[in-house]
Amino acid sequence: MNVYDFDKTIYEDDSTVDFYKYCVRNNKKVLLALPGTAVYGIAYLIGLCDKTTFKQVFFGFLKYLEDPSAMVDSFWSLHEHKIKKCYLRRKRPDDVIISASPEFLLRPVCGDVILIGSRVDPETGIFTGKNCFGQEKVDRLMERLPGCVPEEFYSDSLSDTPLAERSKRAYIVQGEQTIPWNEFQRRKS
Repeated sequence: MNVYDFDKTIYEDDSTVDFYKYCVRNNKKVLLALPGTAVYGIAYLIGLCDKTTFKQVFFGFLKYLEDPSAMVDSFWSLHEHKIKKCYLRRKRPDDVIISASPEFLLRPVCGDVILIGSRVDPETGIFTGKNCFGQEKVDRLMERLPGCVPEEFYSDSLSDTPLAERSKRAYIVQGEQTIPWNEFQRRKS
C-alpha cells in the first residue's frame, strides 16, 4: 500500500485555499468570517493558539454557505484537472490519502481509496478532532489501519517526517518530480 499527502503532492496547490477562494468568488458572505480568521491567525503565529483552533475559526466561513456539499461538488468540477499526472500514473486501489485538509472537501475527488483527513463539520467548520498534521497523521493512520507500514509514502513537506520514517520508502514531491526523502533532507541541511 502507498500513502500520499494530498495538497501539493497529489493536487497541484492547496485545496483548502483554492476552495476558500472559490467560495469567496461565489458567495461574498464568506468574507464575514475574515475578521475572526485574521485575529486567530495572528494568535496562531505568536503562539497563543494551536493550529487546530486557528483552522476551526478559519473554517467558520462554511456557515455562510447555503449548501456546502453542492459548493464542494461545483468546486471539484472546475479543479479536478489540478490532480497531478505523476499521481494518476502511480495510483492503486489500495492507496491511502492522508491530509490536513478536511475529509468532506477531499472525499468527492478521492473516490474509493482510504481517506484520512481533518474531521471538520461541513456546515459549521467545527473540528471533531485534531488537525491531521505531522505526528497526528501517523496516529490517525494507526487508528484506522493498526500496524500499517506503507510501502511508499509521498509528500511535499518535511512536516510529514513522522510518517516518512514509518514507511519502507519515502519521497518528496516537487511538481511532477519525486525525490527520495533522505536525499532531499541532505540537500536541505
